[in-house]
Amino acid sequence: MTTMALDHSQVPTTIPHPVDDGLASHLLGSSIPTDLTLVSTQEIPIKLSELPGLTILFCYPRTGAPGEAVKEEWNKMPGARGCTAEAGSYRDSFASLKELGVNTIYGLSVQDTAYQKEVKDRLRLPYDILSDYKLEFVKAMKMPVFEWEGATLAKRCTLAIKDSKVLHVWYPVFPPDENASQVVAWLKATAQSG
Repeated sequence: MTTMALDHSQVPTTIPHPVDDGLASHLLGSSIPTDLTLVSTQEIPIKLSELPGLTILFCYPRTGAPGEAVKEEWNKMPGARGCTAEAGSYRDSFASLKELGVNTIYGLSVQDTAYQKEVKDRLRLPYDILSDYKLEFVKAMKMPVFEWEGATLAKRCTLAIKDSKVLHVWYPVFPPDENASQVVAWLKATAQSG
């Protein structure tokens, strides 16, 4: 097993493109469960079903810790690599997303809140990350997942949610560092057509 110390904020051009396996096809038009509460990096309980306006929720497998070596097997797994870069792309597009009518932006992973707080602080994220360490959201929404070293991780998938309904789904997300730009493009197209 090969490991390499890499800059987590960069997405290697050699990572494989994930294919649409159909595991997110049921999400469009689905409702967020009203009894589901997740904890944010501010340690505030969040009910996605009760959020006003448009929410962008980008789900990702896991962010690497500072100095953590990236296993070559992780780089070879389609859709796995790029979580830190994706989070950074939402940071960099935050103002544009808000100007285009997004009320709330959240990241979501199965990592615990303490781990996510470090990520939020280190990357200077202007939005919160939700912890689904008990897999409640993943199971309730039947989100696409994969196994890594004995843990169930969410596959990369982004949802546009309004009035507790999923309006749009990005899956598979690739390249991860361009996901926020893809959401901006969708918002602009939606505004022009609507």
